[in-house]
Amino acid sequence: QVQLVESGGGLVQAGGSLRLSCAASGRTTSTYAMAWFRQAPGKEREFVAFLNRYGGNTVYADSVKGRFTISRDNAKNTVSLQMNSLKPEDTAVYYCAASYVGSSAKSRYDYWGQGTQVTVSS
Repeated sequence: QVQLVESGGGLVQAGGSLRLSCAASGRTTSTYAMAWFRQAPGKEREFVAFLNRYGGNTVYADSVKGRFTISRDNAKNTVSLQMNSLKPEDTAVYYCAASYVGSSAKSRYDYWGQGTQVTVSS
């Protein structure tokens, strides 16, 4: 099992950047596929990006391609999401998740963090 804690959220203006971090304990993140999801008020939780286990391939939602980057730091046992050129529609609670197999479907993930709020003002 693994425990996940997100950090790095905050308030930024449109066009700005934020870097989210997900710290893992219990097991190393390299043994799991790691993902970021987000959920805005009144909307379903949606896929943002995932990184396959052991430094495998990365997959991004079309809405964030070219703007967001997911990465893993094995030494620190963390996964990050670098978010650039932020838009007001990126406003949401961002969640870190872990799965045995990489997927864009939230039902595939067994472990979730508590989430961190990202607010982008216009």
